[in-house]
Amino acid sequence: MSLAAAGDGQQATDRLETFSQMATLSDQVNTGIAEAMKAKDTVRLSALRMLKAAIMNKGVEKGRDLDDAEVLQVIGALAKQRRDSIEQFGKAGRQDLVDKETGDLHVLEAFLPAAASAADIEAAVTAAIAETGASSPKDMGKVMKAVMPKLAGKTADGRAVNEAVRRALGA
Repeated sequence: MSLAAAGDGQQATDRLETFSQMATLSDQVNTGIAEAMKAKDTVRLSALRMLKAAIMNKGVEKGRDLDDAEVLQVIGALAKQRRDSIEQFGKAGRQDLVDKETGDLHVLEAFLPAAASAADIEAAVTAAIAETGASSPKDMGKVMKAVMPKLAGKTADGRAVNEAVRRALGA
């Protein structure tokens, strides 16, 4: 549901937060689809249907329902695809497709945990370097393997983490 269509935005936010604490991500997506239909929010509805299809496809592939961690992986992969598409469509001068993908990305990001800040990434990289005893760019793989679990609760762009590790190791 778009918060503007909810009438009172604060009440809608409170209901969404309360619901999100109780339900699985898959349930939240299904509820979001119903709310988008009622609000006639076609952008949100399209993005949520695409997300539900991706979740169902992954579930069929695994042969069972996905848990929240696996659903987050699916959402993260779709968000990454949207970011890449936005970049490519921008280079090609297709503003109409950039706008569509941007709308989809905003819907997907609502389901993702908060992004890791640059300070969080730097702190995790520093801790991982100390932990692994890395000293040269050859140790980059070890450091990356140690950094990513430290950022597990947050969305961390692998490219940003990679650049931070390169800077710290002097590569």
